Amino acid sequence: MNTTTYSLSERYEVAFNQIHDALKKQLKSRSDRFTSLVHSGRHHKIISTYQDELFQYAKLRNALVHEKTELGYYIAEPHPEVVERIEKIARVLHSPNYALTIATKEVIFFHLEDRIEDVISAIKACNYSQYPVYEGNRCLGLLTAKSIVKWLAERMMGSIVDLSDVKIQDVFEVEKRPPLTFQARTSTIFDVEECFEHYHQQKLDIEAVIITENGRDDETPLGIVTAWDLIEIDYTSD
Repeated sequence: MNTTTYSLSERYEVAFNQIHDALKKQLKSRSDRFTSLVHSGRHHKIISTYQDELFQYAKLRNALVHEKTELGYYIAEPHPEVVERIEKIARVLHSPNYALTIATKEVIFFHLEDRIEDVISAIKACNYSQYPVYEGNRCLGLLTAKSIVKWLAERMMGSIVDLSDVKIQDVFEVEKRPPLTFQARTSTIFDVEECFEHYHQQKLDIEAVIITENGRDDETPLGIVTAWDLIEIDYTSD
């Protein structure tokens, strides 16, 4: 949009409507009221970051629109800084980043028949704490550093643990695995947050979302997104 052609009020109203449309598209809410959508979407980092501002923008929009006395006439003009700010939020909400932009992309994965020593070496070299485990072409779940430590602690004899004949399968199948979910390469951060929220509402936890080409468990992992990755997103930076 050529912002020099429109008044500040017109730009403000357009940006507000773009945000409203984006919220309706992204959120599965029973209500399409703007404030209800903002409230219901607060589990999304992108919405919670701007929540207070969005509530204030709704009040200003109501004042500008509902108190019109004729077409093209507004009772006041918002400050340019306010208009630029709401336009920025509209851009962020209307085109959320792909989940891969925040994912760990150098995914190291193993197969059930691999040695547990290989996983421990990867932990030392890469400092990752989660590794997808495959049986054939199908991903079965994540092997975590925490589960390895627990397995070792339960089997230590003095200060020595013999790992020479231990396979990943020996460690992987002992502990109950949390649910695992997959998303396609085209998934957005919104989509991944909805996955975490879906399981949370069922009182279940997932350790991560694995990104593959088409969101199938028989495809090579392209990235892993954890709950911590979502927390770390900073929408306040330009």
